Amino acid sequence: MKNKIFGTCREAVADIPDSATIMIGGFGHAADRPQNLIKALRDQGAKDLTIIGNSAGAAGRLGIGSLGGVPFIDEEILVENRQVRKAICSVPASLVMSKPGAFEKQYLAREVELEYVPQGTLAERIRAGGAGLGAFFTPTGAGTLIEEGKEKRIIDGREMLLEYALRADYALIKAYRADTMGNLVYRGIIRSFNAIMAMAAKVTIVEVDQIVNAGELDPEVVVTPGIFVHRIVASGGGER
Repeated sequence: MKNKIFGTCREAVADIPDSATIMIGGFGHAADRPQNLIKALRDQGAKDLTIIGNSAGAAGRLGIGSLGGVPFIDEEILVENRQVRKAICSVPASLVMSKPGAFEKQYLAREVELEYVPQGTLAERIRAGGAGLGAFFTPTGAGTLIEEGKEKRIIDGREMLLEYALRADYALIKAYRADTMGNLVYRGIIRSFNAIMAMAAKVTIVEVDQIVNAGELDPEVVVTPGIFVHRIVASGGGER
């Protein structure tokens, strides 16, 4: 069996090329973001990236939305480093209007592209990608600006929009615990977008709090089977 354990986050993201599409897990808190993987990707320098996630950077450096007011690393450092070409997300702007984020500033300057997706639709598009589905119909967004350019049908008496599944070249996600085969356990908010993104990428890279030997995890609490996980790195060990 191929060894999935990487010594550092830097090694785990080393081969990500320019123009890759990358899913980045997390809902908006410090605990559920793969912070060290994001920082390693910033240092690695791949450019013209398309990022898929709940936000395009929640101004974590300002402590907004963080746990206990502690600043955290998120997608914003990639945007600030001019590595992002496009974001597919639900929260493209800062949570505080008086403190606009880097993506918001670059978008208003026409330097980056945005595909805005309602949050539930975003989650389902990612889940559909991981499940091997091509698309689905949803009533969300019908009759609003969201429907522009999309196929619309009447299903069961309701207007519904066709939404296409999302997949990525890489997914950077966070989990609580992994075994050496890549089986993942989440805890609390960490499950958020991380669990569905794990299934929707060609290469899934996971940052975990703990790595245990195969057989040590209770199979009843495993959410993501190891078949979907390609690289594992401990968040607390080694060079970042």
